[in-house]
Amino acid sequence: MSEDIEPPYREKLSCGFEQIDPVFDQCMLEATAVLSEQGIEAYLAGASLICKIGRGVEPVLSFLEDTPAIATHIGEEVVELISQTVWKFSRTINGKAIPVFMQTLLPVSRRLGDIAALQSYFDIIFDMMEATSVSIHGHHATIPSPSLPDLLDKIPYLISQLSLAGLKNWINYGIRFYSSHPERQRDFFSLQSADSLAILQRERHGTLFYDHERKLNLYMQGLWQTDPQLVPYSLGFDELRKPQPYFDNLGVRVPDVYDDINGVTGIDRYRASLAHMAAHARWTRPIIADNYSPFQRMAVEFVEDARVETLAIRQYPGLRQLFIKLHPRPVEGACNPETQSCLRHRIAMLSLALLDPDHGYTNPDLLEFVDRFNAIMETGESSTKEIASIGLSYVARTRIQSDQFSDVFFDNTEIDYRDDNRHMWQYIEDGDEEESFDDNRSSTQEEEPEGLPPRHYPEWDYHSQSYRPDWVSVYESLHPGGNAKDIDKLLEKHNALLKRMKQILELLKPQNYVRVRYQEEGSELDLDIAIRSLIDLKSGSQPDTRINMSHRHDGRDIAVMLLLDLSESTNDIPQGATQSILDLCKESTSLLSWSVEQLGDKFAIAGFHSNTRHDVRYHHIKGFSEQWNDSVKGRIAGMKAGYSTRMGAAMRHASHYLEAQKADKKLLLILTDGEPADIDVDDERLLIEDTHKSVQELDQKGIYSYCITLDPNADDYVNDIFGNQHMVIDNVSKLPEKLPALFASLTK
Repeated sequence: MSEDIEPPYREKLSCGFEQIDPVFDQCMLEATAVLSEQGIEAYLAGASLICKIGRGVEPVLSFLEDTPAIATHIGEEVVELISQTVWKFSRTINGKAIPVFMQTLLPVSRRLGDIAALQSYFDIIFDMMEATSVSIHGHHATIPSPSLPDLLDKIPYLISQLSLAGLKNWINYGIRFYSSHPERQRDFFSLQSADSLAILQRERHGTLFYDHERKLNLYMQGLWQTDPQLVPYSLGFDELRKPQPYFDNLGVRVPDVYDDINGVTGIDRYRASLAHMAAHARWTRPIIADNYSPFQRMAVEFVEDARVETLAIRQYPGLRQLFIKLHPRPVEGACNPETQSCLRHRIAMLSLALLDPDHGYTNPDLLEFVDRFNAIMETGESSTKEIASIGLSYVARTRIQSDQFSDVFFDNTEIDYRDDNRHMWQYIEDGDEEESFDDNRSSTQEEEPEGLPPRHYPEWDYHSQSYRPDWVSVYESLHPGGNAKDIDKLLEKHNALLKRMKQILELLKPQNYVRVRYQEEGSELDLDIAIRSLIDLKSGSQPDTRINMSHRHDGRDIAVMLLLDLSESTNDIPQGATQSILDLCKESTSLLSWSVEQLGDKFAIAGFHSNTRHDVRYHHIKGFSEQWNDSVKGRIAGMKAGYSTRMGAAMRHASHYLEAQKADKKLLLILTDGEPADIDVDDERLLIEDTHKSVQELDQKGIYSYCITLDPNADDYVNDIFGNQHMVIDNVSKLPEKLPALFASLTK
């Protein structure tokens, strides 16, 4: 597909930066999916204009990557507005702030959602930069605003907490009192001063939880006869995860502020959310999740939400209109199944139809399932398990091939007053969590690995001690295969080592046996169940045929991810060695894979390299659900190296898959030959500090990270990143022998 796109479009982009070429096709794929022909012309013209402002490639890449998403939220007329605004920005003395201005534009536009509001935001920023720029001679400013970069860095959080009017008032306060004090001005606009936080609190609009905590506690006691601990969480500090309300044994979590929307006051939004969770606590009973796919679980959750709300409405009829006002109203036919996954859209339509008799939908399948739901509810309260069949049947009836597409249609499908339903599910089986990349791996995915959209991750800036949101773009793909027989030859080469490893691994295998009862077939008779079944048979009752039992090993529950640095330097041949580092990595990875296969642990392999923050490549080599077979061997044999080492982003993406595994211990092994670095980063400490931050993030998630480095100079930085969780291998030729042994010691 890229061959059809690149020739006409790349020629229209008047910009010679080589860094654009690796991501241009992907940007155009996203742009052509949401923009008209006129929009595409404005998109390329805008990128060409920004290229001419003399601020390097960063603003151009941000424009190319983010503008299609912004146009999706606001409309394609925003394309020209952005390019002209950046051009106007470049004509001021504050041009150095353009990169961070562009970087924060996507989260700001998502929050505002309207082109007029976005224009007002631009006006506020320009007024601020003009007021804080310093003039020494004459009437024109000659020194840039000292605090503009600090303000722009905090804008995603500020815009999530304040209305535009509140933001303007807060900025005007900082200008009024600190325009002649650059350092205090920077403290104010970076939210470091006490009065900055105080004015922010004063200007916040909406209903604050802390102002109504007692009233909400009385609401739960009076109407629902329960007294849970209400715990607020901030919507401003965790934009990546988009937290939802939820409840557990420790209390009920709700946002710390709710705005008025759709004619519903903030306090009524709290009441709706608490009523929904109280209904779940009263009527929902956990069901087993292991045999359901993510799509099926989503459908079951939507229908169960409608069931408990229906029961709540029976008790308090006034809740119906409140729920309907807050429930988004998906437009029938708005999702295009030719290019997008519409399953979420269909389920959201069903959810509304189950609550609102005047939904107005005409789809015959939807109407049939609404009737089935109502028929079940008329017989009584029903149950979570019984109502789950409605969601499962609806998914099965309406399923189409495009439901597997990665581009999911989200418009009017997110019901923010509902909780995340974590209380609905129980997990009892020891198995792999479903992975979007491992499921349904088709030949199409293997032929077009670049078709997946990028996943954006933050990056830690140790200078400001804050994250740069959505800073790094990670593109994932299935690694191309090579000749699996090459790996078999490597294993034969190390036959003696494998025999020694097998003896060690036998000692690591779990020795504890656990009885598995109630089996149709098993290794021995379960006497208690057999006698009970015989009594049932003699008394005329139906006997239980599960009278056998078996045994399984227990005591070792580990998930391991091996993350390989595939940067250009691994092609080097170390002094005194006969093989390149990459060849040694292939050998050691093969030996480690063989070792883990003997133990039966959950194991995955991935490789990464980077070409600036806009193009981090993450290659799947072995998934957790894959066995050690010729396909995996072929991918290891086909490993190739190139570009740079943006390690923090790759570790965050690896943790995305590792975190989903159900295991008592989760281990991320990083094999690298050098320090984190990339061609777009001049400060060598920046990526070291970011990687150290990613290690801390993994620790918070319960993932143990350990680095094996082949760099003889690693002592200068590796301790700063991993602490004592690392090993330096000076003799690279010993890697194939040491890596499996290290794994054995870490997991014993």
